[in-house]
Amino acid sequence: MDLLVATRSRDKMGEIRRILGAVPELRLIDLESAGIAKDPAEEDLEPYETFEENARSKAEYFFTKSGIATVADDSGLAVDALGGAPGVRSKRFAPDRGLEGSELDQANNEHLMMRLGGLDLAARTGRYVCAAVLVLPPDEPIVVRGEAEGLILGQPRGHEGFGYDPYFFDPQVGKAFAELDASQKNARSHRGKAFRALAAELLTMEL
Repeated sequence: MDLLVATRSRDKMGEIRRILGAVPELRLIDLESAGIAKDPAEEDLEPYETFEENARSKAEYFFTKSGIATVADDSGLAVDALGGAPGVRSKRFAPDRGLEGSELDQANNEHLMMRLGGLDLAARTGRYVCAAVLVLPPDEPIVVRGEAEGLILGQPRGHEGFGYDPYFFDPQVGKAFAELDASQKNARSHRGKAFRALAAELLTMEL
């Protein structure tokens, strides 16, 4: 079965490919390979207040564009001291507009540090959340979710990963996500948990 992965993030695509690539008879296709050019309308695909709704919105949009089974995810960081923020606004948490890639990551992390101020590490609890939705009409969408609990550091650690990874500390392994290699991160991360759950669902289907 062909499966379109609805993301334009190479980092995210790599993480998903490493997990779903183990599912027999499944061929993963990225948006570029599918010939789906970037459209300004894509910026409006995540207007909802839950990760699940945003993931479904993206999956349905790109299924309509492609006509093939599509999976999309919405992920973010929820910090308890900030009332769950940045949450579904994680990608655009910083007030700066027009930034992309590493510049956007840096701006988001700087804004996060500013919001947390001098809060003690023990009070900087939070979690990464990933909701993934597979759309394959006429079947009902498959919805999975993964979470990773951690603490938000005051200083970055490591050079791997992306997003908030340098500041997200996993107490069980004693490292920030940016200090983990790809296989270690997939074993611990919210996205790894969500897409392993999706892989388990796919293994029960006739592909």
